[in-house]
Amino acid sequence: MEARPYQQEAHAAIVSQWDEYQRLLLVMATGTGKTIVFCQLAEHLVREGGRVLILAHRDELIRQAADKLEAATSLKAAIEKANEYAVDTWYPITVGSVQTMTRDKRLFPYETDAFTHIIIDEAHRTLAKTYQKILEYFDGAKVLGVTATPDRGDQKNLGRFYDSIAYEYGISKAVKEGFLCPIVNRTIPLTLDMGRVKQSGGDLAAGDVAAKLEPYLEEIADAIATIDRKRIVVFLPLIAISEQLCALLEERGMKAAEVNGMSKDRNQKLKDFSRGRYQVLCNAMLLTEGWDEPAVDCIVVLRPTRVRALYCQMVGRGTRLHPGKENLLLLDFIWNIDRHELIRPAYLIAEDEDVAREATRMAEELAKQGMPADIQELVAGAENQVLDQRKEALAEEIKKQRRKKSRLVDPLLLGAAFGESRIIEPRTRAEAATESQQMALEYEGVNPEGIGHEQARTMLNTLAARRAEGLAQPKQIRLLERYGYKDAAAMSWGDAGKAINKIKANGWRHR
Repeated sequence: MEARPYQQEAHAAIVSQWDEYQRLLLVMATGTGKTIVFCQLAEHLVREGGRVLILAHRDELIRQAADKLEAATSLKAAIEKANEYAVDTWYPITVGSVQTMTRDKRLFPYETDAFTHIIIDEAHRTLAKTYQKILEYFDGAKVLGVTATPDRGDQKNLGRFYDSIAYEYGISKAVKEGFLCPIVNRTIPLTLDMGRVKQSGGDLAAGDVAAKLEPYLEEIADAIATIDRKRIVVFLPLIAISEQLCALLEERGMKAAEVNGMSKDRNQKLKDFSRGRYQVLCNAMLLTEGWDEPAVDCIVVLRPTRVRALYCQMVGRGTRLHPGKENLLLLDFIWNIDRHELIRPAYLIAEDEDVAREATRMAEELAKQGMPADIQELVAGAENQVLDQRKEALAEEIKKQRRKKSRLVDPLLLGAAFGESRIIEPRTRAEAATESQQMALEYEGVNPEGIGHEQARTMLNTLAARRAEGLAQPKQIRLLERYGYKDAAAMSWGDAGKAINKIKANGWRHR
């Protein structure tokens, strides 16, 4: 199986960086073939005399890794899972279940140096205790973590374990280069009230979301029934709500099926969906990992989330290329929610949160006109808008700073008024004032631009002495000199205050 250019780049980057680091991370968008990359990498390691353990946490991923390994390299792997044992086999590659290998009686029969390399599929789970137990046991092995989504819902940083990101290939670049299909965002102008939803495990509580979602199911079913797509996948928070929506879609004449972890006929339904016997597949977060169906051309996210990784996993079920599939339609709704920032379609592409928010606002405006939007184009437009806004904000800030500086006293004039020669001497400006000195001077009403360290020290000491003596301060002096008081620097703080009050009472007119 010939690797794509970026897959070859990823392979080369990993091999070269293992010379420097023990634990590497490979980040590749769903649908870009990260399994192919690590299978071909495993083949390379075996040919170099290595022994490889591929770790996965679900049966589908374990079988997928073993099947892809054979398809891509013709190598077979031993399986360590449930009633399948690999410890005594001669295969140089083992695909192991994390849940199985974390058990002492399955882990300890292996020598601690049994594997030279460990590859972790869905590596955003690496920090879990089960993974860490296995990794600590084989602590001499080099590690590669593979994931589409390196950010975790619980906010724990994978940098606590991995030394470096060896290679990264994101969804935006994959779409631009034609290896993933374009994503079209259609925002349905239906506002779903998610106010006062609680948080659990770093994300919105599924039970609360389901309770809030239920009153809108009829309207949601009406909206989905208008979608002219062949393979629609709907993600929902709980099984009960998933089953309800499936029934409502069937009432509207759509061929719909519901799958969950308890479904005895799950595999059959998935096969029937692939064959086109169902148009819609509803699930309660079952299909976020380990399921590939390239024909999926519409994703409906009815499980609002704060976690970008989870959102990418859901949308990633539909980004693969497929004959006759021009794009992926991502159906979005307007979520009215307090306290929590939700991940929306624009966050898939935008790297800047301000851009993502602006793109989301633009999508909602288009929704009012019944218009879909290409996410790439939407984000590009939002980037220009945000850039213009930032330019305007910067220009306004510069104006404010100019006005602020114009109200500050020139330090040289002030030094002359004080009769302090050390403030005026050019040599005192040889070493620049520190940031703290500049801030202190500005607070005192003195312009710190171009002032030297020695100047600043002398000026601050002088001002402190004047305060102790009860003499007029810079802001008072500047104002009084504007109104014709030539001797303002010699005035007391109290007399300067009285003079200013007199000017104010006279309507701010010259005396």
